[in-house]
Amino acid sequence: MSITVYGFWRSIASFRVRVALKLKGLPFEEIPVDILSGEQFQPDYAAVSAERVVPTFIHDGHSIFQSLAIIEYLEALQPEPRLIPLDVKEKAYAKSLALVTVADAHPLVTPRVRNHLAKTFGADAEAIEAWGRHWTTEGLATYERLLAQRPAAPFALGAEPGLADICIAGQVVTAQYVKLGLDDFPAVAKLAEHCFKLPAFATSHPYEQPGYKAARAAH
Repeated sequence: MSITVYGFWRSIASFRVRVALKLKGLPFEEIPVDILSGEQFQPDYAAVSAERVVPTFIHDGHSIFQSLAIIEYLEALQPEPRLIPLDVKEKAYAKSLALVTVADAHPLVTPRVRNHLAKTFGADAEAIEAWGRHWTTEGLATYERLLAQRPAAPFALGAEPGLADICIAGQVVTAQYVKLGLDDFPAVAKLAEHCFKLPAFATSHPYEQPGYKAARAAH
C-alpha cells in the first residue's frame, strides 16, 4: 500500500489527516506544500490538486482531497480501529461535531481568507488577528456547549478517539496559533489533554513537523 499526503506543517486539515493515518497505523509519506508562500498555486501542484489547497491524499495513484473525505476513505480502507461509528445516530453526531470545525470555524481563518481581508478590505495585521480570534472562539464556545450536553468519556463519543476528537483537537491547535487560552473552555481543554497524550495526536501536532522545526532554525 502506497500513501502520499501533500500537506503543510501549519495546515489544520493536514493535521487531521495525519492523526487519522497514525490512529489507523497506516504508513505514509508527507510532501510539503508551503501554502503561506503560495506554492499551492504553482503549476506542478495545480496538476495534483485542482482546488489548490492541502491536504491532497494519494493512495495507489488515486487522488482524494478534503480532510473529511480522506478520513472517510481511510475508514473504508482499514475499518479498525474505527474513527466513525457504525450506528447511524452516533455517526451523525460524530460528523456534526467534526463539521463545527471543518465547515464553520476553520474555513474562516485560513491563509486565503486572511489574505483576502488584507487585499480587498485593507485589514491590517491587528484586524486580521482579531478576526481569527473571534471565529476561533466561536468554534471553541460551540464545542464547550456541546460537551456540556454530552460530556466526554473521556473522548467525545466514548472510550476511544475518533473523527470528532481529531477535529476538536485541530480547533485547539488553531487556538494556539491565535494565542487564545482555554480557561473559558474547560471541557474542550480536558478533551484535548486526553487527545495529545496519545502519540498519534502528539506527533501530528504542527509544531512537531519538520517544516516547523526548519522554519524555527532558519530564524
